[in-house]
Amino acid sequence: MMDLDRLANSPIGRLVPISGVTPGTGDTWRYHAFVPQPLPVTPALDMAALNSASKAAMEVARLDQAVSQLPNPRILVRPVVRREAASTAALEGTYATFGDVLEADFLEDRQLSSEQREIRNYVNATEKGVELLDTYPISVGLVSHLQEILVRGTSSEAYDSGGLRQRQVYIGPRNRPISEARYVPPPEGMILVEGMSDWEKWVNTASDVPLVAKIALAHYQFESLHPFSDGNGRIGRLVALLQLIQEGILRVPILNISSWLEHNRQEYLDSMLEVTMSGSYDKWVAFFSEAVGSQAKAGIAQIDGLLGLKSQMITELRAAGIRGSALEVAENLIGYPVIDVRTAQSMIEKSFEAANNAISRLVEQGILHEITGRTTNRLFACRRVLQLV
Repeated sequence: MMDLDRLANSPIGRLVPISGVTPGTGDTWRYHAFVPQPLPVTPALDMAALNSASKAAMEVARLDQAVSQLPNPRILVRPVVRREAASTAALEGTYATFGDVLEADFLEDRQLSSEQREIRNYVNATEKGVELLDTYPISVGLVSHLQEILVRGTSSEAYDSGGLRQRQVYIGPRNRPISEARYVPPPEGMILVEGMSDWEKWVNTASDVPLVAKIALAHYQFESLHPFSDGNGRIGRLVALLQLIQEGILRVPILNISSWLEHNRQEYLDSMLEVTMSGSYDKWVAFFSEAVGSQAKAGIAQIDGLLGLKSQMITELRAAGIRGSALEVAENLIGYPVIDVRTAQSMIEKSFEAANNAISRLVEQGILHEITGRTTNRLFACRRVLQLV
């Protein structure tokens, strides 16, 4: 339940009265929503928070450097984006195995489970967001477009998808009174429009605030405003990744922040709420910086592990006398731990028969395993890669 007494005394926002009608019953209700002030130009941060942010940025720079030295960095981006999609969805209560996430790439839309569709939508939103950054800065319009992609074809798609919400929302138990909410963000209308306009300007204004601290503050403010009818957490975490790319510290989306936050979910939620109550950003910035720094280190370790595994598999195949197309497919399995023949054909730019033979050779060598039990449209998995990613 929202602590109205503490929120009424928050130094970084105010309570405003709201009212509405409960769908189904027609009962009217009255309550309060919290409206955060615009973020300060120069936020007061203690030395511990500033140091944490600076160290995290250094780890991200190391990760970017490690990726930039690879001949084809985007091959490693593919599984990382899908891992991020699974983790960020899990934070919102949508669960799917990583194998199901990878399998979704090879299914038609009608074949997708609701969980696979939501997670694939996040992958699509990530790829679109990175593409749009080549032309546009992070903006309300950009994130609104990404939210529309995120909820497309799901139960969360609504009349106000793809734009700022046109209704009151709250964070708390489903189908319970708003008075039991953990947090109630600003009402729809001009308060929300102005809040998001201020957020956009703040994100894109040059600042002496260390980048990871700036991203942490922007994420807090985005979640406090809760601008969309659904998908705010996932879009907010995606924006954090896009900020790293926009600022040039990371060239490709290879940082899996949500996995760490998923394992520290309660502290993640409590830390943001404590900012709202106390007005102090220090612990939140340190917490978020730890997430970024830890996952950057983990990313470097994963790259090393995948490259080592690839080298090991290629050595094993050559020792077994395997050459040609099968080796070409094996070279790419660290990015495609689940694969079908058509994808392999496109990968090696040869005939379907050549790709099918290559897959068969890799199955014979125990590198790939058929996972569908079908005779057509079969999928194959490299379990050794899946264990690493």
